[in-house]
Amino acid sequence: MPAAGSDHPAAPPLPRTVRIGYGLGSLCTGTFATVPGLILLYYLTNVLAVPAAVAGAAVFLPKAWDVLINPLVGAVSDRSRLRGGPRRPFLLLGASTLPPLFALIFAAPPVRGAPAAGYVAVLFLLAATAYAVFQVPYVTMPAEMTEDPHERGRVLGWRVGFLGVAILLSGALAPAIAHADGDTPESYRLMGVAVALLLAVGMFGAWAATRRAPAAVRSEAEPSLRAQLAAARSSKPFLHLAGMWTLQALAIGVMLAGVQYFATYTLGSAGAVTPLFACLIGPLVLFMPLWNRLARRKGVAYAQWCASLLYTAGAVLLAFTGAAGPAVGYAAVVLVGIAYAGLQLLPLTMLADTLAADAAITGRRRAATFTGLWTAAETLAFALGAGVFALVLAVTGFRSSDAAHHVEQPAAALTGITAGMSVLPAVLAAASLLLLCRYRVTPTVPRSLQEEPARAD
Repeated sequence: MPAAGSDHPAAPPLPRTVRIGYGLGSLCTGTFATVPGLILLYYLTNVLAVPAAVAGAAVFLPKAWDVLINPLVGAVSDRSRLRGGPRRPFLLLGASTLPPLFALIFAAPPVRGAPAAGYVAVLFLLAATAYAVFQVPYVTMPAEMTEDPHERGRVLGWRVGFLGVAILLSGALAPAIAHADGDTPESYRLMGVAVALLLAVGMFGAWAATRRAPAAVRSEAEPSLRAQLAAARSSKPFLHLAGMWTLQALAIGVMLAGVQYFATYTLGSAGAVTPLFACLIGPLVLFMPLWNRLARRKGVAYAQWCASLLYTAGAVLLAFTGAAGPAVGYAAVVLVGIAYAGLQLLPLTMLADTLAADAAITGRRRAATFTGLWTAAETLAFALGAGVFALVLAVTGFRSSDAAHHVEQPAAALTGITAGMSVLPAVLAAASLLLLCRYRVTPTVPRSLQEEPARAD
């Protein structure tokens, strides 16, 4: 039966192995979005003795490259006539290159300061390129597997589910291994290998499992970055949605970059990052179904408002950790984690609705264009988060060190760590609400698209 209000008959359901296998790719996207943002800046400043400002540039600039490379990958993938379809060969290429490059990032030679920053920056740039080769085709695939919004929702549901697993697993595993022997270069090297194996499982799994995925439609990206930006400007819902998520991703990126410093200097133990991160990510699996249910009952935009406001409130509460004690800090992080569960699910659902709305209005399949820009903005925002937090450290006088020589931090730096972890993300999240106010899905979208958020089958 056709979906209510739709002009297309319902498509045959996708094989369950395709839905689950596609979701495996989020073991890569969730891990690569989490681990560098969580641990790379701290690795540079507290293990390799890189000054905070230089470390921020080493983390930010390679990821800023994604603004150029992501749309280019989308365009090349669209024009590809490789055996295996326009998307899966790129998944294989990314899977073959990203894991070893990621391991090499944390295998720096015995140098410190600026040379160490240069090594990390070059390897991180190569890894970011390999990630773009995988990610851009990957996020385009659901819009091309099926035209049925319900089936697309099931695919996205698996993707978001594995995303939660990846963030929880990698975010807990990476710091635990890195701190096992007291923040030594060897422990970080072992951590890099372990995370690389997790990346490989997800990437090769998605490539292998989607071999049976149908090609229901074919989207095409615009031929140049200028044309892609022009296409984005023609869709106000996409602009408002992408702007909202970019600010929220920046807030999350700043907070992720600050978690390790917050644990070490505010809570008093580098090892506290593991329970702190568990409080942040633990609610992801528990509360995501509840956000899904709220979205079905009240609408996706309403649920997004609730998640955004809760995130802002949790970030504000986090600022009182120093005065009120660690319990308040952990409670605030739990609130942020509950909100984060919604922020991982709801914008993706809204993006799928927006892509469908654009196709209904223009008659053109521009999913590749919009998803390329979306992923570029998201990746840039997460990278900029680390850069912004590094700037806070530099301005407040943070003192870098290596693993063998820890130094006392000035009071201004300690205040900057707490403010950078709490007040700054709260301000960014509050600013995103201005764009959320202006987001409207066009009425020409079938009602089923507006009422059915992504959910796992």
